[in-house]
Amino acid sequence: MDLPGLLTRASAQRRLSQAGFRNGALYLASVLAVFYFQPAMPIRQLDFWLPLASLALVVLVWVATCSALTQDTARDAGVLVGVVLAVSLTRYVEPLSTVLTRSRPPDLALVLAALGACAVLAGLTWLGRRAQRSLVLGIAAAGLLSLLIALKLEPSAQALSAGLRSLQGQSTAQASALDVRWLGFSYLAFRLLHVLRERALGKLPALSLSEFITYAVFAPALIAGPIDRAERFVKDLRSDFRFNRVDLVEGGRRVVLGLFKKFALADTLALIALNDALAAQTHAAGWLWVMVYAYALRLYFDFSGYTDIAIGVARVLGVRLPENFNQPYFKPNLTQFWNSWHMTLAQWFRAYYFNPLTRALRQRGWSPPPIILVGQVSTMLLIGLWHGITANFAIWGLWHGVGLFVHNRWAEFAKGRLSIDPSRTLVQRAVNAAGAVLTFHFVALGWVWFALSDPALSVRVLRGLFGG
Repeated sequence: MDLPGLLTRASAQRRLSQAGFRNGALYLASVLAVFYFQPAMPIRQLDFWLPLASLALVVLVWVATCSALTQDTARDAGVLVGVVLAVSLTRYVEPLSTVLTRSRPPDLALVLAALGACAVLAGLTWLGRRAQRSLVLGIAAAGLLSLLIALKLEPSAQALSAGLRSLQGQSTAQASALDVRWLGFSYLAFRLLHVLRERALGKLPALSLSEFITYAVFAPALIAGPIDRAERFVKDLRSDFRFNRVDLVEGGRRVVLGLFKKFALADTLALIALNDALAAQTHAAGWLWVMVYAYALRLYFDFSGYTDIAIGVARVLGVRLPENFNQPYFKPNLTQFWNSWHMTLAQWFRAYYFNPLTRALRQRGWSPPPIILVGQVSTMLLIGLWHGITANFAIWGLWHGVGLFVHNRWAEFAKGRLSIDPSRTLVQRAVNAAGAVLTFHFVALGWVWFALSDPALSVRVLRGLFGG
């Protein structure tokens, strides 16, 4: 009897069994998290309908991209429908009616009608993809982009609010673009656009419905990323899993670090960080610099703190989310800054916009400098508008796009002309330190456009920083 072999196989089966239990728990938790984390809104019951819309979009994209239906599909779909119905049924259990949603869920008949409509759309999508997959993928991508733009653009967001208010019998006179706060939709849209593009290129691996939904609305990364890749994420789900000391310790360390960054540092800095109210009341250059520095640090600690929490929780559960920050404020130039700040967003734009654009321009015979100028400026402009379609976000994007182009041209000019002897380490360190200080201040001044809502106020602050 091969006792060691039997023990090894038994251990592997236990790990696989634990992985299956873990995956099921992640699926349920992520679906519930879509409802639980959605904030309350002035429009009645929107905190139920928006999470349901998120899940419906995920299912439709899965249908458009899946290779084939399997025996597990009906089970996964049944679990999803069961969870949605369970959330809606809390309407009739008063102590639970506002536990998973901020307000009472809508009437069960409406929820059933919505689920029926989703099933019809899924069936039509399935029939369409069998006849013309590329057309269905294109329509899905265009629909997601259109919805993202509509939510980011103030007039369309306000019109959407008015329409939803009208459906609920509420006053349309109070409609505001801020009424529709769709939790995590920007990140969800980019994940779904990623899988649509990868399917179009024939690179997307086969994912079950539960794997796809878990990837798209993965609870730790739901609100603010990181933006993971589907093929990397599913490898972790399918790997052997068991809780172990290394992952528990490292994951716990990242969670504690993230909590400290976010709630001790970021929230404290927020008291003096630049905002519209403080900027309008402050004229002294010294205090303006304090507020700009505070905002730069507060933004970093807030965002990187959340990322640490997400990565730490996922690590404990056996999922290695990608890093999003790598000491960005210590980088000696703007290119390295953007290679270490919100890295997954920058990588997404590089893969799906910058690289295809620059390849197309090269094929048209453009020379390198115009290609770099158009590529970098337009990419950063889109990243700015991704945060919100406003003048200030557009200027912030252009600020960084032009800065990246200037650095690229300077680096090209300095190559071979201003080199430093490798043996002169002190000189190299001094140059890097000076570059880091210069880069940090360029980025910090750019945050003035990002932090404020009015270009005129931003200009006044920038002038005030230098005594103007």
